[in-house]
Amino acid sequence: MATEFVIYTDESLKDGEFFSNFYGGALVRSSNLSDVLETLANIKAEQNLHGEIKWTKVTSNYLDKYKAVMDVFFDLISLDVVKARIMFTNNTFIPLGLSREQRQTEYHRLYYQFIKHGFGLAHSHAEHDGPKLVRLNMDQMPTSREETAQFKAFLEALSQNPELRRADVRFDKRQIAEVDSKDHDILQCLDVVLGAMTFRLNNQHLVKPAGQSRRGSRTIAKEKLYKHISAHVRAIYPNFNIGESTGKQGDITNRWRHPYRHWKMIPRNHDRDMTRRKP
Repeated sequence: MATEFVIYTDESLKDGEFFSNFYGGALVRSSNLSDVLETLANIKAEQNLHGEIKWTKVTSNYLDKYKAVMDVFFDLISLDVVKARIMFTNNTFIPLGLSREQRQTEYHRLYYQFIKHGFGLAHSHAEHDGPKLVRLNMDQMPTSREETAQFKAFLEALSQNPELRRADVRFDKRQIAEVDSKDHDILQCLDVVLGAMTFRLNNQHLVKPAGQSRRGSRTIAKEKLYKHISAHVRAIYPNFNIGESTGKQGDITNRWRHPYRHWKMIPRNHDRDMTRRKP
């Protein structure tokens, strides 16, 4: 019997001071999807959050409401009902030997790698027998229709990747869609987590308004929400390092089994520029 994985993906900051190219994903087995959607809709309603929630909307007035939503979202993650993944690059790693075409298509190339490897789909057979069908809901992309169509064709071809074929993971471009995050609570929660990691890894919690000696109230609220989210992550993995790839802990299938993981993607051919590291 086939199992269906529904994956929601989003991207954030492309060029950060210390870390860049942030991508995020949330995976839900279709058998759990209706319960997850109902749970998230209920907590948003309880908190009178009737519009879209997103990291850029975090303020001191909404802080407790967002904390409550994150509590529920991370309850689902800790139970492995939702799997969450965050990918990013460290600016000290400078890719070498890239062609002009590779640089121009970097956005889609990184997105492709994130979907291919981020959830450890090649190891999903460790828990699920039979075919695994992937349904992708990607937040709307800042690329042309033609570029997006070509990208979907590349994703569909992942079905022919040897590792994914062995795991019987299948992609169908008819099940790959661009969606509006306003209509998807899972994407909204993912945006908040992704934004929190982008914020902290790039030291945005230290930013002060021009000419001011103190941080703004919005920055302080965002730092408090980041710390709240970080506490949830560390409840799953004590001493979690948000700026490094999550380890396999001696079992490669943990790339799939883990409910929450980070991936610091390092170019295969690279140089290091340590002047770009965090102080």
